[in-house]
Amino acid sequence: MDKQTYITLADGNRMPQLGLGVWQATNDQAENAVHTALDNGYRSIDTAAIYQNEEGVGKALSTTSVPRESLFITTKLWNTDQQHARKALTDSLKKLQLDYVDLYLMHWPVPEQGHYVDAWQQMIELQKSGLAKSIGVCNFQPAHLLRLEAETGVKPVINQVEIHPLHAQLELACWQKCHDIVTESWSPLAQGGNGVFDSEIIQALSKKYAKTPAQIVIRWHIDRGLVVIPKSVTESRIIENLAVFDFKLDKSEVLAINLLDQGKRLGPNPYTFSRAD
Repeated sequence: MDKQTYITLADGNRMPQLGLGVWQATNDQAENAVHTALDNGYRSIDTAAIYQNEEGVGKALSTTSVPRESLFITTKLWNTDQQHARKALTDSLKKLQLDYVDLYLMHWPVPEQGHYVDAWQQMIELQKSGLAKSIGVCNFQPAHLLRLEAETGVKPVINQVEIHPLHAQLELACWQKCHDIVTESWSPLAQGGNGVFDSEIIQALSKKYAKTPAQIVIRWHIDRGLVVIPKSVTESRIIENLAVFDFKLDKSEVLAINLLDQGKRLGPNPYTFSRAD
């Protein structure tokens, strides 16, 4: 068990269970991080229009020796572009220097705007046209997800949400599994640990498996069946974060980490987040 594992989405497409996130990275940082990641075995890269680093990711993708068909590239539709999804994706593809993305995500529901169902319908058409192989969402709650399927007949194959040991999202992940929606974790290390790494259980497992606290937490996501995208621009940490396929937590250890859950969000609440700039 030393190779990357994959998750099969409801549309039949596969994605690596572990990828590199580039949130808060500059273009130069993103370019270097993606080069490091691809050179060391990563095949999944997660960016977004609002990150303003798609150009950097694109530069790395344009010069890598990894075949395009082996890559899984994700970007996202920002809130202010929900009425213009085709243009937004076309702009992203130009910056990424790609003909298509493997996964296109709606970044937030922003329910007060009232556009997310229309945006989803546009994304369905983008998938049909081949510009996005798979389509999904971020930060949606069951009510939002149910509305999408009820009004369009198509449900997202994946929902990327804030998940870390302080906010384990056990109920949502279970609900989504029952509805054949893959759960993907953002901020998976609780933004640098936030006290998680020093907890008794993480320290004990770190010693038991001779792994860093970050590796233990990443493995917790994987053993829960989640897709996980830890962010780093540091070469040593990028390499370290991928070195989690030579061990596995047992069920009791996963459950013990679950007990760290405080329902503590470190990011915005998807029911109230309305940023539109």
